[in-house]
Amino acid sequence: MRLVDGTRWSNVDLFAAGVPCPPFSIAGKQLGTDDDRDMFPEALRLIGEMKPKAVLLENVPGFASAKFATYREELSSELMRLGYETDWRVLQAADYGVPQLRPRFILVGLPSEYMPFFEWPSPLAEKVTVGDTLKDLMSAGGWRGVDRWHRQAQQIAPTIVGGSKKHGGPDLGPTRARRQWCGLGVDGIGIADGPPSRDFPIDGQPRLTVRMVARIQGFPDFWKFSGKKTAAYRQVGNAFPPPVAAAVGNAIASALDRKSPTYRQATPVQLRLLEERIPYC
Repeated sequence: MRLVDGTRWSNVDLFAAGVPCPPFSIAGKQLGTDDDRDMFPEALRLIGEMKPKAVLLENVPGFASAKFATYREELSSELMRLGYETDWRVLQAADYGVPQLRPRFILVGLPSEYMPFFEWPSPLAEKVTVGDTLKDLMSAGGWRGVDRWHRQAQQIAPTIVGGSKKHGGPDLGPTRARRQWCGLGVDGIGIADGPPSRDFPIDGQPRLTVRMVARIQGFPDFWKFSGKKTAAYRQVGNAFPPPVAAAVGNAIASALDRKSPTYRQATPVQLRLLEERIPYC
């Protein structure tokens, strides 16, 4: 990010970034120090150079904690200086068609005349389960235990992670997460090369493939990932779930089209801007 020249892409519609999250995890340092992992300053530099119509920044839910309140205020102040009013919220991926408990911090920035039109996307009425999401992939190798597994896996998955440093390869997370996967009938210690075969034990616990994990993350089956299994899995595990991104992106697009105004949230200044700039029919 530090090597990117934002002026090459000036006046784009949307600047969207998943700013690296290690400094903002629960174990992260209090920012304001010279933590070279903090890439928000670079994101702000690029926003200033690109001058997008809208901004979307994503991070771990820990960034919403009181620990980082001062940093969030400074971030919002700098975005205001650049011409963007901001709002943020922690969204749960399971509310938007992703069969996974994956809360994410989302910040949206829009010019003052558009912010009254922005509304956070409403959660879907029904949750999607791991079993329903993966049954066809689990049965692709002829496994005779798929119906039994499907009944057991009628739950939401824990958060997909980007790979284990301890084991040096792809797995579904630390011990606690693997216990949760076990309750779903999944062996979380590694990633399989293919679905369980016909000879796989009927009451066995299969491992997920990269494609299965991608489904749980919300990726369509046509999406291609680069590299071998470990590299591909890490791309999936570190991604922002596409259905959540689409929900927020559509909300931003509606705001830029000046649809669905939320006048109850508008300040007097915003209302004046609306009256001056928006023709009413």
